[in-house]
Amino acid sequence: MRDMAVLLHNVRSTHNVGSIFRTADAAGVSRVYLSGYTPTPLDRFGRTRKDIAKTALGAEKSVPWEYHKSPMALIKKLSAGGGPSSGGKKERWNIVGVEQSPRSIDYRKFSAEGGSSSGGKKKGKTVFVFGNELSGVPKSILKICDAIVEIPMHGRKESLNVSVAAGIILFSVR
Repeated sequence: MRDMAVLLHNVRSTHNVGSIFRTADAAGVSRVYLSGYTPTPLDRFGRTRKDIAKTALGAEKSVPWEYHKSPMALIKKLSAGGGPSSGGKKERWNIVGVEQSPRSIDYRKFSAEGGSSSGGKKKGKTVFVFGNELSGVPKSILKICDAIVEIPMHGRKESLNVSVAAGIILFSVR
């Protein structure tokens, strides 16, 4: 995979955000996008958020990040060819929701390299969208995703913690 980014929409826990930054750094993610009410590494006064820094362990400083109020506007921009490493090139990004949905496929069958089963448009440039800890990725966002992947659950619980899910997904495609 050439390039990989993460979009966290309405993730409420600072500990989850920090943990995902740390995982993103370890997996070689090029950028973390934050939207909605997801907390950012800096508070509204520009001060470091200690609660995010505690779990990110410096990754919030080494992984570039951006805040966008509207995830839809960001997704449209990325789908049209904007993104962290476009360098003037207009290469479209695959938008992949990580959520349980009638459209979702097992993450182990997803290929970020394109192909009929993956739903990808462009080889290797993928943004993975993770949502709120309780309600997940909104249906309005899932509607415009190129693909939706899920992690099959084999126990009694219906889902994993969002930071754990991010780790599984990011390392499986890397």
